[in-house]
Amino acid sequence: MTARPANAHQARLLKLLRDGGPNSRAQLGDQVDLSRSKLAVEVDRLLETGLVVADGLAASRGGRRSHNVRLNPHLRFLGVDIGATSVDVAVTNAELEILGHINQPMDVREGPVAVFEQVLSMAAKLRASGLAEGFDGAGIGVPGPVRFPEGVPVAPPIMPGWDGFPVREALSQDLGCPVMVDNDVNLMALGEQHAGVARTVADFLCVKIGTGIGCGIVVGGQVYRGTTGSAGDIGHIQAVPDGRPCACGNRGCLEAHFSGAALARDAVEAAQQGRSAELAARLETHGALTAADVAAAAAAGDATCLDLIREGGSRTGQVIAGLVSFFNPGLVVIGGGVTGLGHTLLAAIRTQVYRQSLPLATGNLPIVLGELGPTAGVIGAARLISDHLFSPA
Repeated sequence: MTARPANAHQARLLKLLRDGGPNSRAQLGDQVDLSRSKLAVEVDRLLETGLVVADGLAASRGGRRSHNVRLNPHLRFLGVDIGATSVDVAVTNAELEILGHINQPMDVREGPVAVFEQVLSMAAKLRASGLAEGFDGAGIGVPGPVRFPEGVPVAPPIMPGWDGFPVREALSQDLGCPVMVDNDVNLMALGEQHAGVARTVADFLCVKIGTGIGCGIVVGGQVYRGTTGSAGDIGHIQAVPDGRPCACGNRGCLEAHFSGAALARDAVEAAQQGRSAELAARLETHGALTAADVAAAAAAGDATCLDLIREGGSRTGQVIAGLVSFFNPGLVVIGGGVTGLGHTLLAAIRTQVYRQSLPLATGNLPIVLGELGPTAGVIGAARLISDHLFSPA
């Protein structure tokens, strides 16, 4: 993909076609503030670039039938969502429909070179399956703070060896296409906004509880990243005064007390202390425990696991309550690997938020689980690069 929209009108038309699918010129005219003649000029220019193609005649609205147009069906985007312990790679078309998706275990602590060798191998596998001859752009999510304009991670607590690594530049060379990089939770928010539970909401929070904890902030339909790109780093808000040491160097951070890693540590402690026969049996069988073990034991009625989930949910809800009072969102989405804990976790978060925040902020505030699961990040990554490519150069 070499062409870019020449102006804001063309960019708006491309994003309408991305989000709404094939459409007639007449219907596009209903959604943009352009005269019929000006609209015709801009659509014809997009057709000339190859970004848009004709798609037959539209249904009659009376009088002369309009022609449908759509985004070029050969455009392909690569979405990459790097987590702490796994990586998702997907190919989408220009309308961000997933055509192929691979998930593999991976340890982000192995460093960027090893991780990106795996990512490139997964991308090559998708390409070899016939889904794409090449990629027109790629979006990459990483589980740490990112200086967004440069696409560079900055001092990520759970990513040793990644500080300052030129992710965007390196992958752009390897993939041969433009690349955009962002924090993984921002991409989850974009994914839920595009195709998930936040489709109709302009102002919302998307909280990801995985190995770490972060929050995507969407204001007026746009991700808010802050001055340097670190907005939403709620995992390092203090939840317990003088509490446990955290990987960031402080004590009592929410992430140190409730996250996938913290929950696994608490589960092992409960098993070793004889407080949960279910966890002890799982630890003896597998040699380790994860949040998934806690979820399974809780589903079987294990009281200790239910208490761990409720306590963690309450601490998370305490932090979210402060955010709700400050930001007054229209929706709070809870996602990430720990959402396998399900409605016990959600109930504990809701209870704390509704109890602590003012009624004006919570009277009509849904707090819900994300709809897209592990595909939210890769859809968000494709959305990120398409937003960039469908904007004037």
